[in-house]
Amino acid sequence: ATRVGSDTTLAKIIHMVSDASATKAPIAKVADKISGIFVPAVLGIALVAFLIWLAVGQTFGFALSRAIAVLVISCPCALGLATPVAIMVGNGVGAKHGILFKTAVSLEETGKMDVVCLDKTGTITKGEPQVTDVIPVDGVTAEELLLYAYSLEQKSEHPLAKAVLKYGQEHAVNAIEPKEFMALPGNGLSAMCDGAKIMGGSRKFIEQTISLEKVYSDRIDSQNKKFDRPTEQEKSIVPASGRSTEQEEPIAEASDRLAGQGKTPLFFAKDGKLLGIIAVADVIKDDSLSAIKEMQGMGLRVVMLTGDNERTAKAIGDQVGVDEVIAGVLPDGKEAVVRRLQQYGKVAMVGDGINDAPALTRADMGIAIGAGTDVAIDAADVVLMQSRLRDVPAAIRLSRATLRNIHENLFWAFFYNVIGIPLAAGVWIPIFGWTLNPMFGAFAMSLSSFCVVSNALRLNLFKVKDAKKDKKLKNEVSVSELSLTQTDGETKTLKIKGMMCGHCEARVKQALESLEGVEEAKVSHEAGT
Repeated sequence: ATRVGSDTTLAKIIHMVSDASATKAPIAKVADKISGIFVPAVLGIALVAFLIWLAVGQTFGFALSRAIAVLVISCPCALGLATPVAIMVGNGVGAKHGILFKTAVSLEETGKMDVVCLDKTGTITKGEPQVTDVIPVDGVTAEELLLYAYSLEQKSEHPLAKAVLKYGQEHAVNAIEPKEFMALPGNGLSAMCDGAKIMGGSRKFIEQTISLEKVYSDRIDSQNKKFDRPTEQEKSIVPASGRSTEQEEPIAEASDRLAGQGKTPLFFAKDGKLLGIIAVADVIKDDSLSAIKEMQGMGLRVVMLTGDNERTAKAIGDQVGVDEVIAGVLPDGKEAVVRRLQQYGKVAMVGDGINDAPALTRADMGIAIGAGTDVAIDAADVVLMQSRLRDVPAAIRLSRATLRNIHENLFWAFFYNVIGIPLAAGVWIPIFGWTLNPMFGAFAMSLSSFCVVSNALRLNLFKVKDAKKDKKLKNEVSVSELSLTQTDGETKTLKIKGMMCGHCEARVKQALESLEGVEEAKVSHEAGT
């Protein structure tokens, strides 16, 4: 066994549900404050009723009966039960569907989000990338490119590195032991292999030292295999890519073509000379498209964050239909992006990796994929045990249903007292002759608590995956066509929807100029920019 006792998944689930049930939601604190005012108010009403009936000539017993009826029927049990029972049931329903809310606050607040940020790898995609293309430059064999790429990636912990390693193992590549290995998060790798300096990473990283101008890929056929110097091993190295041309291609164009297909091109170089590109693609989860549509149907703006280049990110974003793609975000930049998005409303961050932990903590609601790292799970407010993206709209839907149930409970608790207290005090006796026996008042009080608890238990019948009754937010946030990546010395034009007058311009200008790196913002409600 890898985990026993309190370290098992079941024990952690029980612990989370127990902790969540023991905490108080903000709305419960409001109910507590109302109860604190309600009790002395009822005592006062009972005393006033007693004195008034004595003053109008009724017997002491009759007046006392009215006062007792008021005290009995107005017991604040229903008011006190309205919130905690609904929270307890909501947490239980969530746990049954693999959605764990760590606190009552997270259960209440999850449904109030305006923007949802999704990490790409492991959240929108499966996090199991595969090598799709091996494209050496002219004069380099596919075998040589794969050899140095496989050797360099051996000490990397990035998911894309695992794809290269798996591919190399499948083709029995004998690795060279890398020395002086260095990993630059969000950029690339470097190491010494057989006395040669090997570098690998993004196009931006490689272009810092190598120019891609006048660099061409070797001639390739429909399977991306070289056919001027083929070897038996080379023939089995590279899978189909769909290209059928038999001509050299500028390596920069090859990179753009691969990125446009949603693939991530990894560049490798040896001693300052480019070896070629290995393209890696991650598979989009089966439920990603439907989950994002559901979130949009609930009035949420969906933003995808990724460290990939803009072309690759845009291709993935177009496939799943997100509202905004923010590419080229380094691990420490996700937290800054979430902070900026909070200018537009409450933000939920969904992620699974160590690099997502700061953003999960910064967000108004951090949601961790259960298959992710322990650091991400610890930093999040909600944990999705089954690692399905459709559980994100399900969690939001359950939160909204629970809050709606609490409002219903509070309404019936107040409505019952508004009707019952005047009846118990004898307000209707002079008009209709209606009186309330204290014994019937006790029954009515018990019935009110029963109704509130029964209404809360209805949540057990709630279908968390049913999107038919989803409703959009009244004030839907628009971050359309808003780029939040950091730039130096650049002018960007943003399209802002919803500006109507000069006051709107002033508010948008103030919000934009409060962002880090923005020196001046020129806003026009007429142009919408």
